[in-house]
Formats: sequence, C-alpha cells, structure tokens
Amino acid sequence: MRKLLHHITIVLTVSTMIFVGGAGAHAHASAADTTRVVKSADEKVVELAVSSTEKRTQRSFFSSFKGFFPFKANNVPNDKLLSSVKVFPNPIVDQISLSYRLDKQSSVSIKVMDALGNEVMTLLNQELDAGPQSHVFETNNKLTNGFYFIRVSADTETVVKRISVL
Repeated sequence: MRKLLHHITIVLTVSTMIFVGGAGAHAHASAADTTRVVKSADEKVVELAVSSTEKRTQRSFFSSFKGFFPFKANNVPNDKLLSSVKVFPNPIVDQISLSYRLDKQSSVSIKVMDALGNEVMTLLNQELDAGPQSHVFETNNKLTNGFYFIRVSADTETVVKRISVL
C-alpha cells in the first residue's frame, strides 16, 4: 500500500510539473507572437520561433510520461523459443502439415495426444536448427475419427493445437 501511495505521489508531482510547463509553453507562444511583430523583417528567426512553439504545443499530455513508469508492456523482450505454430488442414484426413518458428537450436518433440491426454503417436523427436520449420506427416489411418491434440515441445516450451480427424 505504501508503494502504491508513493507512486501516486510521484505521478501527481510529475503531472503538476508538466501542467506548469504547459502553461509556460503557452506563455512562450505569446512571446513568439510578440517576436514576430517586433522582428517582422527577419522572417527566418520568426519561422524558427513559431515552429518550435508549434512542436511544443502539439505534443500530447501523455507523451510526457514516456519512460517515467518502471513497467513497459511494449518493451518486453520476446523470450519465446517456439512461435507461430500452425496445423493445417484442419480437419485432417490422411496427413498433418505443421509449421512453426524456432528462435534457437533446440530439441523438438511433436506428438499426437487423444482427448484424455494419452500419447497416440510420436511424429518427430530430434534436434532442429533455428528458423522457420515446416513438416508434413502421414497418419496412415492410425487415427480414428474424432478430436486430437498436437503437442509441439521445444526444450521447456510447449504449444498445444486441437485438430479433428475425419
């Protein structure tokens, strides 16, 4: 609770400073207008003063908070080893096509599981290089009609996709 109150106090302090700074920008804008009237012969100086004022007033109130908060959802590194797992076609008739991406070389295991989580068949179990991967597996009528799960595991990560067999 104390930490929360501390963060709220900081946010209020910073927002007050920004608000006061915004009022200063408006005061600076009126000063730029005065400069325009006084120095109307020197157009380059006037353009620079006006453009810097316009940039300052066009800035969003919330843009001032960039980098302020200790948490950033956008800058979280993607630590996923296994991504973009796709199983097609779905429903499956006699073959399973699978594509995914590995971020580094790792041991990959691809298994078909039934609805209860029992292993029905192992499609792949080997070390693969990093990069996009694509495989086609023949089921050879080993799967009866129904719902199954494809479990793709790379080191400690696992992705499960549901498939139906016709």
